Amino acid sequence: MTVRIGLISEHASPLAILGGADSGGQNVYVGQVAKHLAALGYKVDVFTRRDSPDLPEVVEWAPGARVIHITAGPPHFVRKEELLSYMDAFTLGMLRFARQEGLSYDLYHANFWMSGLVALNLKEIEGTPFAVTFHALGRVRRQHQGQADEFPDDRFEIEDRVVAGADCIVAECPQDRQDLLDLYGADLQRIVIVPAGFDRSEFWPVDRVEARRALGLPLDEQIVLQLGRMVRRKGVANVIRAFARLANAGGRRESLRLVVVGGESDEPDPEVTPEIGRLQRIAQEEGVADRVIFVGRRGREMLPYYYSAADVFVSTPWYEPFGMTPLEAMACARPVIGAEVGGIKYTVLDGETGYLVPPRDPQALAERLGALLDSPDLMESMGQRALERATELFTWETVATSLAASYEAILLPAETSARLTGPGEESELDVVDRAFQGALQATLRAWPRLRGSFVDVARLVAGTFAAGGQVLIAGNGGSAAEAQHLAAELVGRFMLPGRPALPAMALGTDPAVLTAWSNDVAYDQAFARQVEAFGRPGDLLLGLSTSGRSTNLIRAFESAGARGMRCAALLGGDGGDLLPLCDAAVVVPEVNTQRIQEIHTLAVHAICELVEKALVGEDGAALEVPAWNGDYANYASPLSPLLRGAYLSTEAEGKESEHV
Repeated sequence: MTVRIGLISEHASPLAILGGADSGGQNVYVGQVAKHLAALGYKVDVFTRRDSPDLPEVVEWAPGARVIHITAGPPHFVRKEELLSYMDAFTLGMLRFARQEGLSYDLYHANFWMSGLVALNLKEIEGTPFAVTFHALGRVRRQHQGQADEFPDDRFEIEDRVVAGADCIVAECPQDRQDLLDLYGADLQRIVIVPAGFDRSEFWPVDRVEARRALGLPLDEQIVLQLGRMVRRKGVANVIRAFARLANAGGRRESLRLVVVGGESDEPDPEVTPEIGRLQRIAQEEGVADRVIFVGRRGREMLPYYYSAADVFVSTPWYEPFGMTPLEAMACARPVIGAEVGGIKYTVLDGETGYLVPPRDPQALAERLGALLDSPDLMESMGQRALERATELFTWETVATSLAASYEAILLPAETSARLTGPGEESELDVVDRAFQGALQATLRAWPRLRGSFVDVARLVAGTFAAGGQVLIAGNGGSAAEAQHLAAELVGRFMLPGRPALPAMALGTDPAVLTAWSNDVAYDQAFARQVEAFGRPGDLLLGLSTSGRSTNLIRAFESAGARGMRCAALLGGDGGDLLPLCDAAVVVPEVNTQRIQEIHTLAVHAICELVEKALVGEDGAALEVPAWNGDYANYASPLSPLLRGAYLSTEAEGKESEHV
């Protein structure tokens, strides 16, 4: 059966021209999510407010995806700060459209807080579940903008209601999730982190010379790019002030230029975009008016050329729930210097794909910008790593797949509830069905959240072997059995025939050692004692705990840290006290011990497969792992240069090396 999704985006239509006051990342997000969900087989309707009398009610946006214009308020542009009073009419308009079309929606996905209110209204009327992506949180906005925030105070109470009523809350980055927890008391179990993405057919590296010629930009200058909406909170003034510090330094800086793209018209008209006028005055005051080019709004088809023409892309907003422009620049193989806020500190790896700097600190930005512009090789390598990171983690295909998994986790109970809750007592088959249902729901909830952490732990395990270390594994009860399972797969083999044995050992499997130390000293020191006996600097301790609060594991992790070992864990719930002691962790977002253990088994299998994948040579043959020789600097690791470079210390034994 085809699942029909209603995407609600009251002010941000995918059909809008980008760059205006209320047109930006959300418009792109909604349009791309709609197209890529449709490509996965969903039927998708995007509901947005009619802001022109000439717009047709229905526009075919892409195969399987439509844009529906709902009449709510006057059919012309209205600032989003003034739209709240029209949301009841928007709700009724959606109900009227569905009735006249004979449609029912399986799930709504609201975008922004007012769309969340509409989805909440529809849930109360129809019982239809909904997910919500806020794109920006009112309390965060108020913290940064104060009285400049023109949204009504009603927003806070409405957001509280939407957070409480949503079946799934989509956070775009870890900071977004933390804000939802701290400022709104959101239920951790209903939050998933799914970032925004980029379209590989829209953004790709263009040859720098070709891009500059296409745009009429000089070929022999260093170009810094700022691109985005021209509103004060985007921090463009900070970029201009930093640029002035650098440009006025003399020396080789005469050929430096800042290009600023954005506005509400194709020409940089201060009458149409007052913020451009303010920024032009700042450039004049800073003495760089002749070196800052404002180009106005540009269509998306031109943006890859602007990104590719630049040497460096800069974006330093005061706050940013996600921020698509840094990601688009990365997709064009350009290094990014971004503010260490929100989603930017999630997409940009400081020192790897660019730099992170404090917002509103032009001196810090100028220093990083100057260092990067003075290092062409570093700019090139950072740009390549940026492209690799964007392609690996942030495509719209990946986003849509993760959202689909979250949708299915919501819809699955409704599809199976009739079969599982028949009259009379629960039968034996009902018990079995309930077990399958619980496992499926937990797996679907975990899937989009834990993909990256599976990889992180696997890299840590493989990197330990790459450096000649061993993996010690510990757990209690069912987790003890899973610890032995993992050790057995590593010592033996998982999928790769003929590969060498890997040095892994489950602690606590010798009853004499375990009971002797527990009886003579304390049970909570039993694992720690074995870590002292067998652990060496550079080894890895991997713990399994459904709660993360097992005292004997906590003591073992503390002992491992003191000995220069790394620590990883498979945990549950909120990660407990073990999580802060970990270099990497898989934290299953469940409270039911059975569900956590089931996902831990899945994690063990995935980690083993990833570790074995790292042990395959270019010719497909299994590589031999040489015996540990006690010398990190000269140990002959057969694994990939990535793992070796990330984990192999070139200093004396025991000195901490860097993580991937």
